[in-house]
Amino acid sequence: MNTLSDFPITRKWPAQYPQRLQLYSLPTPNGVKVSIMLEETGLPYEPHLVSFQTNDQTSPEFLSLNPNNKIPAIIDPDGPGGRPLALFESGAILWYLAEKTGQLIPADAAGRYETLQWLMFQMGGIGPMFGQVGFFHKFAGKDFEDKRPRDRYVAESSRLLGVLNQRLEGRAWVMGESYTIADIAIFPWVRNLIGFYGAGDLVGIEKFPQVIRVLEQFVARPAVERGLQIPKAAA
Repeated sequence: MNTLSDFPITRKWPAQYPQRLQLYSLPTPNGVKVSIMLEETGLPYEPHLVSFQTNDQTSPEFLSLNPNNKIPAIIDPDGPGGRPLALFESGAILWYLAEKTGQLIPADAAGRYETLQWLMFQMGGIGPMFGQVGFFHKFAGKDFEDKRPRDRYVAESSRLLGVLNQRLEGRAWVMGESYTIADIAIFPWVRNLIGFYGAGDLVGIEKFPQVIRVLEQFVARPAVERGLQIPKAAA
């Protein structure tokens, strides 16, 4: 594939600006990681809304880009070697964009690997666990009479918040004074847990003042404020 039009997904979501990076997403915790990253770096991009209401994520066009039918996904028409690059998985996309732009990841090798460590902490722990809390507290799982599954995920989410709170003691951000992709990965999920899911009391968020402090400064960033609304939901 040598041009953007060679990708089947562009038949369903035509590119108005084919020279820009194409973002296929929805403003969920995983989706906004990438829109925030793009807003922070200033890299030109074109967002496309993948609507779960109409099952866009299971369409043949979207599956041609991400066979795992999850958002977000991107096509960078100016990938490595000047060739288009398609990527899915929000953590992989954050890492790629940090490498591409030279932003929001330390330049030294040790700092880079430590940042990736905290990125994986979100991918492997915070995202899955907070998502399960949301299912059992806000969605269909709330009707289950047996509360042991919910309580298991609540306990693990509280433990993860404790790990994060300890890490943030005496630090401005996860990596210290520098704001990085680790923060962009983690804090949309913290925001969702206590906001959209309404599970702050359930997980005892008041016990984690450092997490609350950094969340507040995270959402106050202009690029974060913009990224949280991209792509805009259909009217």
